[in-house]
Amino acid sequence: METVKIRNIVLGTGLPKIAVPNVGRTETEILTAAETIVTAQPDLMEWRLDYYAAGIADKDALIATAQKLRQTVGDLPLLVTFRTQNEGGVAALADDAYLDLVELIITKRLGDAVDIELFHDEERIKQLVSLAHDYNIVVIMSNHDFDKVPAQDIIEFRLKKMAQLGADIPKLACMPHTPQDVLTLLEATQVVHKAIPNPLITMAMGDLGKVTRIAGQVFGSSLSFGAVSQTSAPGQLSLKDLRNAENYLALHD
Repeated sequence: METVKIRNIVLGTGLPKIAVPNVGRTETEILTAAETIVTAQPDLMEWRLDYYAAGIADKDALIATAQKLRQTVGDLPLLVTFRTQNEGGVAALADDAYLDLVELIITKRLGDAVDIELFHDEERIKQLVSLAHDYNIVVIMSNHDFDKVPAQDIIEFRLKKMAQLGADIPKLACMPHTPQDVLTLLEATQVVHKAIPNPLITMAMGDLGKVTRIAGQVFGSSLSFGAVSQTSAPGQLSLKDLRNAENYLALHD
């Protein structure tokens, strides 16, 4: 399996790394949350731009906030994500505007990694992946289903499709309703983990899915998301609880 380096962390080896979301809605909230997150010492911070309405409306403000955020977090790796409403985000944005925003994130180097959702215009997605790599920005390509867990073959297809489109790290999150749904996601993760060299990120959400957030090393998921104060997804554990649980399940050679 290949590894992927995001600033000073490496995904695809050892315990899954832990990202903490920053869901501040104003520049002040974003920077205050960043200080708290840095103190908690996660492996990575995810900046959720869909919470930051002012920054989406004013690109100069967005760039200025990004510069202040980098000063605040120092060398903590930064993943920049705009999550669309269809995939669980809090702000509406037309497809073209979403793709233009991703391009801005890349060309202005707002972070070390960028999240690009799978279900947008394929040619534009390919262009953005290539552009990100030109700027040495890691691409996490994602798909989120808050209604259900797709069939196993569909999960496998989507993760492999992301890799085919050039993603460094394919990511899929979904909502289970039964224990069998959780098993479906874990089985698909294990199959794709064996089939492609990319590090993966998968999780089932909600209470039923908590086991998938802590057992990534066992089944082949390389990053989990924990909370320091505010969560960004149902079933998200605190950073402290997540780290403790991962350590309990650590695999030893």
